[in-house]
Amino acid sequence: MKFYKPKNELLRKYIEGYYFLQDDDKCNSWHYKTFPNNFTIVTVMQDVSMTQSNNKILITSSKETGIYSNMVYRYTSPIEIFYEEPINEITLYFKPLGINFFVEDAARYYAMDHTTEIKFDPFTDFKAEMQKILTISEREEQIETLENYWLSKYIDRDISMLEKIIKEIETDTRINEIAKKYNISRQYLNKLLQKKIGKSASEYRRIHRFRNSIVENNEVRNLTQLSHENLFYDQSHFNKDFRELTHKTPGSFLKKVDTGKEVVWLFI
Repeated sequence: MKFYKPKNELLRKYIEGYYFLQDDDKCNSWHYKTFPNNFTIVTVMQDVSMTQSNNKILITSSKETGIYSNMVYRYTSPIEIFYEEPINEITLYFKPLGINFFVEDAARYYAMDHTTEIKFDPFTDFKAEMQKILTISEREEQIETLENYWLSKYIDRDISMLEKIIKEIETDTRINEIAKKYNISRQYLNKLLQKKIGKSASEYRRIHRFRNSIVENNEVRNLTQLSHENLFYDQSHFNKDFRELTHKTPGSFLKKVDTGKEVVWLFI
């Protein structure tokens, strides 16, 4: 599976990337685990039925034709995903805050229960256009059409204060101090973040540290150095967060997944 970075410079600011699945792929069924991240993930599938419960998602083909689309914005433990057979799919990874530059009322989705299926249908032409894109056979044309569609939905808005706050949350500055710097309470800061990224400051920081350590895994000598360089308090804090977010020890997890890929999955 190839993960594509947006070709358009504007889209690269807000979308980390996207990938395609095709119903003519060789494998019949597949099963993998995906792990917590701070992206907002939008998946568009053609002619499928999906059920979600207890951090498990089952995807099967459906006799009812049409587009099914969902959004995942928050999870704090692994999600198991089962495909019973190959399907047509596009999945996009929006950067933190990114989807707010395309969807006027993104807060409506972030207010929904993240433990259940969240159907995503933000525009009157969304399903029709996604259907067209999924039927394009040439990949380059498909990419161009997909990117042009999201460019047509771009909203020029100023949320620079929140962008600065997110950058500070990614450091080791105390969250109370960040709130004080912007003359707001920690409670109000978390309220703003819930509306714009779907999670609290402390949860965002915890997942950011975890993801950063995955990226840097191949550049450090040992797990102690890895924990220190990613602002974990100590080795036990590092181990605790990894166990909670992956259900595995850091050593076991980092051996079993390919941390060099943009999409970190554990195939089962």
